[in-house]
Amino acid sequence: MTFTLDQFRLDGKVAVVTGAGGRGNSIGRAYALGLAGAGASVVVADLNLEGAQAVAQEITSAGGKAVAVEVNVADEASTLAMGHAAIEAFGGVDVLVNNAALMVDISYDNCETVSLDAWNRAFSVNLNGALLCARAVIPSMRERGGGRIVNQTSGGAFPAIGLYGISKLALVGLTTTLAKQLGRDGITCNAIAPGNVTSDAGKLLVPDDSPFIRFLEMTCATKARGEPDELVGALLLLCSPAGQWITGQTVHVDGGWVMRP
Repeated sequence: MTFTLDQFRLDGKVAVVTGAGGRGNSIGRAYALGLAGAGASVVVADLNLEGAQAVAQEITSAGGKAVAVEVNVADEASTLAMGHAAIEAFGGVDVLVNNAALMVDISYDNCETVSLDAWNRAFSVNLNGALLCARAVIPSMRERGGGRIVNQTSGGAFPAIGLYGISKLALVGLTTTLAKQLGRDGITCNAIAPGNVTSDAGKLLVPDDSPFIRFLEMTCATKARGEPDELVGALLLLCSPAGQWITGQTVHVDGGWVMRP
């Protein structure tokens, strides 16, 4: 088969993006707009329904197809309702992007002192949420002959030095496991590990004057920080026919911060 740029298109596909209701400069919004731009119908899912509606409106105003769905990814009934809403709106699900996560609102205490409640809360969203959302849409993917799952991990998991990084490294384990278990069904599962992104949440966690930025400037092969839109190319590769032979992988999009053989 001769390769063409059409293999990056997602016309006729349905994509669910969790944590996509962030207003302003957010990764979830960039993902939703990017998938819509490639031709997918997008389910903009977020705990913040108003934010999800705003992003869905952006897509439809530009001529795309989108619906907003309220979801709590840590609640199984809520994720199942999200899956049903996607099927009702567009007939099924082909792509799931597990972007919803706790990052700013998470404990950064060390393992010796972090409360068990804070620990469990982080894992309930950052790991369990991805599992529950996958379970909610896998049956539809099977019925449609395959699908794509993309989990949002983090450069901060390599190595993990705190609760956030630990939860994101665990998500890499879920990624490889789902890739192995679902591959024969035509479902791939990969992860994207962003570096430091100048999203609103990213800048809140790591301000422009943070010493960590100076560290990244000395460490990264290219630039230390990226925009949310700079993650979309990797996402489209993993979600489109162009990436159908890629599974179980973590793609680092970080200016050469984390380099693994």
